[in-house]
Amino acid sequence: MTEEIIRTLTVGGLRYRYRLLPRPAPRTEPVVVLGGALQGIHGWPQMDEHVGPHASVITLDLPGMGSADPLPPGTGDDLLCAAVTGVMDDLGADRVNLFGFSYGASIAFGCARRAPGRIARLVLGGVPSHISEAQCEEWGRGLGRLEAGDADGLAALAAGALMCLDPQRPVHRRELALRYVRRSFAHALAHSPHAERSLRRSLEHRPDFSGGLTGVPALVFAGEHDTVTSPHHQRAFAATIEGSRFLTIGDADHWVVLERPDDVADLVARFVTDRPLESAPALLPLPALPRPRTGVAGHAVPRAGG
Repeated sequence: MTEEIIRTLTVGGLRYRYRLLPRPAPRTEPVVVLGGALQGIHGWPQMDEHVGPHASVITLDLPGMGSADPLPPGTGDDLLCAAVTGVMDDLGADRVNLFGFSYGASIAFGCARRAPGRIARLVLGGVPSHISEAQCEEWGRGLGRLEAGDADGLAALAAGALMCLDPQRPVHRRELALRYVRRSFAHALAHSPHAERSLRRSLEHRPDFSGGLTGVPALVFAGEHDTVTSPHHQRAFAATIEGSRFLTIGDADHWVVLERPDDVADLVARFVTDRPLESAPALLPLPALPRPRTGVAGHAVPRAGG
């Protein structure tokens, strides 16, 4: 079995790390994985299993995550995108396949907009493209608990805010996922030197998903019951990316990568190797998207498998 390689880089004076699982004779460009604020360098074994047979897999602890240096207050996405570019340069890769989920989706989208020629294919999941004021207020209350020293209370509130708890909407392995998310938040806040700052940034950060994108083959997917940003809004975002595809994964919410990890990884592997998506498991067909208003890319986003 190929052994992983861990390398440390710097960007803007901040240290960060990436993990490379190299693939001899790959079928496609390396796949760079950017996860949520508390998803670190060792949190994607399903990508090793499903994507690893076809391509080298790279996971990161970007500045502000995991064991990397903390981000100074007020740091924008430009520095994080520069960190991703630094990994590409260190790999000697002219182009990569870029996968971004949740918080990582905004970084991946920003990278693709800044340097589309270096992105072979773009996959975005759980895209927080539409956040309401009510959600911001709820997350603000959670941060208030953190300031009061109630890390367990914040973990419970955050898990509830990021997951669909409606018993009428089925979610695969909901109770297991809920316990895991609560424990992960609580453990990170208790043991990571800058988890609090990372979580605060992810909850307060309002990423810019406007402006569209051209020239990059793209796939956007959402859990059927995503309560952070609904599939309807995520599909509308996908319509701003020229030629993109949008898919919905059934019986899942925002934490689809935890509830259906193998299905997500299989979908990514199919897309980056240009294989058909029609037979990918757990996909749901979608109704036609209303014709976009003037100023939004006017291409048609196909149905699942379309």
